[in-house]
Amino acid sequence: MQKTINGAMLKNMIITAAKLLDINRVTIDSLNVFPVSDGDTGTNMSLTIQSAVKELLNCNSNGIYDIAEAVSKGALRGARGNSGVILSQVLRGFCNSIKEAQSIDTKLFAQALQNGAKVAYGAVSKPKEGTMLTVARAVGEHAVQIKSKHKDFETFLPELINKGNETVELTPELLPVLKKAGVVDAGGKGLMCLYEGMYKALIGEEVGGNIVINDAKPVDTAMEHADIMSLGVIEFAYCTEFFIINIKKKTTLADIEKLREKLMALGDCVIVIGDLELVKVHVHTNKPGVALSYALELGELDKVKIENMLEQNRELKKKYEAEKKDMAMLAISAGEGLSDIFRDLTVDGIIEGGQSMNPSASSIADAAQRINADTIFVLPNNKNIILAAEQAKSLVEGRTIHVIPTKNIPQGFAAALAFDPELSAEENKANMIHALDNVTAGQVTYAVRTTKIDGFSLQEGDIIGLDNKKILAKGDNIADVVTDLVQKLKSTSDEIITLYYGEDVSETDAEQLQALLQEKYPECDVEINYGGQPIYYYLIALE
Repeated sequence: MQKTINGAMLKNMIITAAKLLDINRVTIDSLNVFPVSDGDTGTNMSLTIQSAVKELLNCNSNGIYDIAEAVSKGALRGARGNSGVILSQVLRGFCNSIKEAQSIDTKLFAQALQNGAKVAYGAVSKPKEGTMLTVARAVGEHAVQIKSKHKDFETFLPELINKGNETVELTPELLPVLKKAGVVDAGGKGLMCLYEGMYKALIGEEVGGNIVINDAKPVDTAMEHADIMSLGVIEFAYCTEFFIINIKKKTTLADIEKLREKLMALGDCVIVIGDLELVKVHVHTNKPGVALSYALELGELDKVKIENMLEQNRELKKKYEAEKKDMAMLAISAGEGLSDIFRDLTVDGIIEGGQSMNPSASSIADAAQRINADTIFVLPNNKNIILAAEQAKSLVEGRTIHVIPTKNIPQGFAAALAFDPELSAEENKANMIHALDNVTAGQVTYAVRTTKIDGFSLQEGDIIGLDNKKILAKGDNIADVVTDLVQKLKSTSDEIITLYYGEDVSETDAEQLQALLQEKYPECDVEINYGGQPIYYYLIALE
């Protein structure tokens, strides 16, 4: 019976847990309250734990302290979506409890699980029961209760897994929206996959899932200047390039190889390629004259170019500081058209992401780090990205980050419109948050499963219209659902109706819908814009 866990076993448990979650990722994604195709809890949790695994695989130590630090750091940087952020906090609390230990017994493991739940609860401003928080807490509390009874992990972990799975099945009773949708909490289900994966590793059971470490999607930044973080101290000042021609008859290929070795001792970024007819040389060095003298031993010099990288570096820094802004904006956007609109609204940086592809805290932090401004306003534009954006604050150095809690693209546009570079950061923050109250947003998409929710009996493929809280309309025709949704969202004070049509809608169809709505609401201006967003036929804003 295994009464303690060492570092090597802990590492295997984390990796196996990540594999099992990957196997179940699609199933967990399908446990979405709304029957729409943007369910991404499993994906977000999987990418978060895989970021922890990436750090773990780069850790050459089997010491528990080093493993715990790698997992905690990796999960923090890779956290995406609400579920991923909460998972990162569970892991952080767990790792903080074990990192000073030489080995882990059931007593310490129980304390770590309980602390993981406590830290996760503390990360959410308004925690709800019936979520993965409830599952984490139930498992942690049960672990503390039975730690003395079960001193070996072979009997201890199955007890915890049973308790956790029972709690997952109870989540619909604690959170009515789950009961209405006929699903259990996806985050809780994902958390139990991780705990089950740990147990499988402990008993030596193989798991065939994949560990696929995906790099963050490229950041589209409107400011085309060097990253100041890369303009550090230059060790070798002169970029030296030249050709060696008319090579001396006594020169051999071994002499060319010796030249390479001499240059490597003289600097870095050494390239020596060619043959006894022609040799090309590149080296960064503080002694370009010595490099040239070495080459002259082999033949004549041609097309010599020596550039002072110190001066280039000074000029780049000078240019960077001259172009620095007091304030800038960073937006998360899905769809070419939507991104173009953000650029027109002077947003400085754009990250590809949104429904079904939430960016990680690390991606948001990296994007903010690249923007040349002291204060950056982040527009998440999705309620499932706000927590990751808040977490990104701790990863950004030398900048003040304000997260404007935009829950959808129309709110993001409203906040960007309210930004005024002539005002102070605090005034802009207040104005941008206030602007969110002036826009009502809706979305039109399709149902991905048959279910009953919000008073509707839905069939897979039905067109549905919803706001941020519930489904408000359904039908089998996109235009009809949009019309119905607008009618339910519109107030008497609204003067502008804006439709952003997605990648699956033609411009002609959008124009026809615009004309229909304009005729129905002559007192309003009805506008259409190409959004290019996936999944959602239309995003709708009423102001």
